[in-house]
Amino acid sequence: MPQEDEITLDMRVNGMTGDKKYYITSPIYYVNDVPHIGHAYTTLACDVIARFKRLDGFEVHFLTGTDEHGQKVEKSASAAGIHPQEFTDRVSKNFQDLAVSMNFSNDDFIRTTEKRHIIAAQAIWKKLKDNGHIYLGSYEGWYAVRDEAFYDESELTELEGGGKVAPSGAEVEWVEEPSYFFNLSEWQEPLLNFYQENPDFIAPKSRRNEVISFVKGGLRDLSISRTSFKWGVPVPDDTDHIMYVWLDALTNYITAVGYPVEDKSFSKWWPANLHMVGKDILRFHAVYWPAFLMGAGMDIHKRVFAHGWWTNEGKKISKSVGNIIEPNEIIETYGLDQVRYFLLREVPFGNDGDFSRRAMMNRINGDLANDLGNLCQRVLSMVNKNCGGKIPNYEEETIRDFPVFQTLKEAYSLLPKIREKIDKQAFHEALEEVWRIIRNANQTIDEAAPWSLKKTNPQGMENVLYTLMEVIRLFAIILQPFMPDASSKILDQLSVDLENRNFSFIGPPPNLDLLSEFALKPDTILPKPEGVFPRFLESSKQ
Repeated sequence: MPQEDEITLDMRVNGMTGDKKYYITSPIYYVNDVPHIGHAYTTLACDVIARFKRLDGFEVHFLTGTDEHGQKVEKSASAAGIHPQEFTDRVSKNFQDLAVSMNFSNDDFIRTTEKRHIIAAQAIWKKLKDNGHIYLGSYEGWYAVRDEAFYDESELTELEGGGKVAPSGAEVEWVEEPSYFFNLSEWQEPLLNFYQENPDFIAPKSRRNEVISFVKGGLRDLSISRTSFKWGVPVPDDTDHIMYVWLDALTNYITAVGYPVEDKSFSKWWPANLHMVGKDILRFHAVYWPAFLMGAGMDIHKRVFAHGWWTNEGKKISKSVGNIIEPNEIIETYGLDQVRYFLLREVPFGNDGDFSRRAMMNRINGDLANDLGNLCQRVLSMVNKNCGGKIPNYEEETIRDFPVFQTLKEAYSLLPKIREKIDKQAFHEALEEVWRIIRNANQTIDEAAPWSLKKTNPQGMENVLYTLMEVIRLFAIILQPFMPDASSKILDQLSVDLENRNFSFIGPPPNLDLLSEFALKPDTILPKPEGVFPRFLESSKQ
């Protein structure tokens, strides 16, 4: 049986610290669409959190997937002359391929046409009905096929040429049909009480205010079945109806962790720590889904974050305009980690943002090439040239004599600040904290001028270069969730072993005037330095 110190070492090497668990989900993406920047953006945010939590000692379950039922799918499949299942098989693969091309680390990819999901969706329906929250009636109202959503008359806009559109711009049609209803009107006070007791449940704050205002305005019972089409999960004991897509789709979050079998595996992951969504589907995740869960007697997820939308060079993105931003195209043009960095750095997460190719180039050439890339290249090239291609030997008595050591102390204190930003989904602020260290390091290397110290104070040169290398090690470990490939390349050039790259190997030292026990080891042989982030030359990509 392993000794306690061996267990602790194994936990450190594997980034695990016992019973810390984190379950995060992206929305499931509707297969009548093609993957675009919005899909990449939402799942990227989840990926960064999932990677960060793993490095921080959590066991993580990261879920994404596709929503494959509904009238739009049935119509599109019919127009293509194929069965809806064949249609969804084709289109779902596009989203699975996106996860690969964006280097997402999802643990599961769920499809709502899977048997496990159909079983789960029917199980929660039965539980809601058995608990007295579903009844049969008839529905009359405005329905948008594109949104798979019903709208109140007050939410619609009259078109000059006739007809009405939803707030999303989707055309609506009047629908009359038998329908099962969920008694949402009875959940107004329970929901408002829940929001009050859980002030961090909805973020950002502006979205929380929107939801509370909507619920205070009064809730009407919710139509949760359809009879006018057949592509969906059959309602238990009434096959004339299929489940309304949102009850079907939202159930995916519990399907993926084993529901309806509420065993140790299910209780391990549910409730989810975070549902990441776009602002257009916040109502479903912050009102309907919590009400369904309350009605089923189940725990509610801990947090919903609704981010903003992207425009393209100042214009609203739409198929009709033809300005969809295709992820694979921008990755091929600018580089994967460059795109990942830009999307989470350019705009405060939660706000709307504009995708500008000029802004992308400025971030690549400024933040990545001039700041981060230049620092790594300068330091590693000087070490290669002046220290025999090995990590320099520092002198403990004098290493603190140079201003760069203050930057190192700040770098050792960086992780708790980043952890706080990640838990608030403030990705842009987290990256700014890292870049403050990078800019300081660039400034102190100019002030210390190790190239001059080589003649006047050789040991001082080694002290400075060693300190800078340790600063690079620290921020490269922290940047792994954002830019996995580039961070790995930097850590490779520092000869940091793969098992020494989770956050438990950062430190900080017991006293910030000391080096961490995990600091770089002098005399370690280094590979020949290579550039990490080259400048982007627009002409080379034409």
